[in-house]
Amino acid sequence: MKPDPITRLTTELAKLPGIGEKTAQRLAYHILQSKPEYARGLAEALVDVVENVRLCSVCCTLTEQDPCAICSDPRRDPSLLCVVENVPDLLAVERSREYRGRYHVLHGAISPLDGVGPDRLRIRELLRRLEGGEPVREVIVATNPDVEGEATALYLTKLLRPMGIRVTRIAQGVPIGGDLEYADQATIARALQGRREI
Repeated sequence: MKPDPITRLTTELAKLPGIGEKTAQRLAYHILQSKPEYARGLAEALVDVVENVRLCSVCCTLTEQDPCAICSDPRRDPSLLCVVENVPDLLAVERSREYRGRYHVLHGAISPLDGVGPDRLRIRELLRRLEGGEPVREVIVATNPDVEGEATALYLTKLLRPMGIRVTRIAQGVPIGGDLEYADQATIARALQGRREI
């Protein structure tokens, strides 16, 4: 038997990260009590994202246009490449207004306990990009300062050093165990300014 629409909506909302059953129920009732245009707009936005957003063929960020706006911006310094774990980390670095290079998004970090090895990240794309002749003189590893981020930074350093590219790590202005996504602009700016060789 098919579940009733409210139960189905609650179940689907509860699948979102950080949303428990009670919050999902509150959200479902909020949608029900709103004007029908709100629900239609939300549904259209979800469909639009699923149908039109894809990975940038250059940096692997999420984008509607390919290559993305950052990769196709001639004012960005192509010799600087900032490697981040996820798209929210890229957005956090952009908010600092301190960085004018380009990016590469890994879509995660190495975490053997969670079954995430280097092969599950966008590292092959990064290597192809660097071997393909992009004029990169420095790779800034801006992974989170936690165990997984450090493991990923060390792994990338071992891969990139033999290529003759300068590899730096953002300074520890970002607290250990913290996520770039939640760091303020000044902290990220200080971390970028104080980056060091790995």
